[in-house]
Amino acid sequence: MSHRIVVVGAGYAGLRAAERLARKLRRSDVTVTLVNASDRFVERVRLHQLAAGQRLVTRSLRQRLAGTSVQLVVARVTAIDATARTVRLDVAPRVIGYDTLVYAAGSLARFDAVPGAAEHAYTVTDLEQATRLRHRVAEVASGGTVAVVGAGLTGLETASELAATYPELGVRLFTGGDGVGSGLVPRAQSHVRRALDRLGVSIHPGTVVGAVRKDGLDTLDGASFAADAVVWTTGFRAPELARTAGFATDENGRMLVDATLRSVSHPEVYAVGDAAAGISVGGAPSRMSCQAALPMGRGVADVVAARWAGREPEPVRIGYAFTNISLGRQDGIVQFTHADDRPRRLVLTGRAAAAFKETVVRSTVGFVAPGAGA
Repeated sequence: MSHRIVVVGAGYAGLRAAERLARKLRRSDVTVTLVNASDRFVERVRLHQLAAGQRLVTRSLRQRLAGTSVQLVVARVTAIDATARTVRLDVAPRVIGYDTLVYAAGSLARFDAVPGAAEHAYTVTDLEQATRLRHRVAEVASGGTVAVVGAGLTGLETASELAATYPELGVRLFTGGDGVGSGLVPRAQSHVRRALDRLGVSIHPGTVVGAVRKDGLDTLDGASFAADAVVWTTGFRAPELARTAGFATDENGRMLVDATLRSVSHPEVYAVGDAAAGISVGGAPSRMSCQAALPMGRGVADVVAARWAGREPEPVRIGYAFTNISLGRQDGIVQFTHADDRPRRLVLTGRAAAAFKETVVRSTVGFVAPGAGA
């Protein structure tokens, strides 16, 4: 009987893992099944561009996987039974059994129990949500107001893209911190502030949002702001699938794994991408990012293949090289980092940084394409 490997999720990490597993184990008695809610591969790192009205090309997973031995099942995973070693789906075949599970379920917006946020706020975490925001912004672009909550990478990129695309749109950026660009060196922070000012983005530092309404938001200090749309970017969490299945997880629902990306509670299960709390260079949990997802997808395939062959696998190295932020299509910053994500003094700004990021984003599609990284 074949050894059944099931990969849940076809994002950057899951797709890369499935393709590489099929390639490395093609002569073995192994089947690789990839389960994803859609037949399309979505460049998640471009969803803020889609929200701003730009065209986003999605790619057919069936076409991408043609010629490989990966079996694609288009279905939504509703539950995982760790005891029976099965994955439950919302459509036929309803249940898929596994011998090895690679959990790559991605991440969702984290609303932090703020009243009204889940009901009224928009996000850019998936294609459906970004498309909803795109339609709303188009309706109010002439003289309307959008409030972006959170000044991390996603918040900065979303606020900048909206302001650059729609000059008549009022964009407000709310952050509980003292300013924008925390974690960046002073030069990079200054460039971000200047770029936002040039684009007309109104920054509200030290402002904690206490409630979201259909027509705006309220802050904890009692202020109210009107907005035609509120965009929530304060953080991310993993889906509840791993926690409800009984796998060991952290406070954000990310599966706890060892240095080989194997679950610390269930040895037949691995986790990659945003859904995994991997161990980065330096020992900190992996950052939810494409930069971490790609080596995790590659690494888990190598680990599983090594164990299948009876070899002890090498630890998976999750390191970083830079943090890049687009500030519209013509501006950006690249903060180069040490492998443990500590910032270096080297910073790239302006058009050169925008071009750098565009090159990186385009290259990620190549990284997960069949044959990449062999």
